Amino acid sequence: MPLDLKPFDEYVSSLPRKRMSAGVLYRDQDDRILLVETTYKEHWDIPGGVVNENEAPWDTAVREVREEIGITRPLGALLVIDHVHAVDRMPEGLAFIFDGGTITEHEVSGLQLRDGELRAAFLLPLADARSRMKPALAGRLEAALTAARGKGLVFCDDGTPRTEL
Repeated sequence: MPLDLKPFDEYVSSLPRKRMSAGVLYRDQDDRILLVETTYKEHWDIPGGVVNENEAPWDTAVREVREEIGITRPLGALLVIDHVHAVDRMPEGLAFIFDGGTITEHEVSGLQLRDGELRAAFLLPLADARSRMKPALAGRLEAALTAARGKGLVFCDDGTPRTEL
């Protein structure tokens, strides 16, 4: 029996699309996290942003960090891949967090917030920052800290680590 296949172009246009973001975890020796206060949304975030078309997530992380806060260091390991479910008008997506290594209070105070998207940058313990960020990001960052301590890549669903795959 012959297969009833769509023409290739129709098949390609029917494939699902996912949004993606890539951020970088910077932390100090006490595991305080570098958080940024944006000018365009109410919740705080980490440096990073939306993955552009035909851009790899790791390239996004490097570009966004350079554009937002002027840091040009190489990235460390991939710490978290989070499947973000669709909510309201936002489609489902994937969020990546890469290790940016350690940063000092002195370095944070010298950051130049470059692109107008950021109001301020802070080093805060995750426990103190939770109320200022979306719950899924808080979970994602907790997983990223665990991974950065040598536990390896963590897979999450909306910020909740997966115990089984």
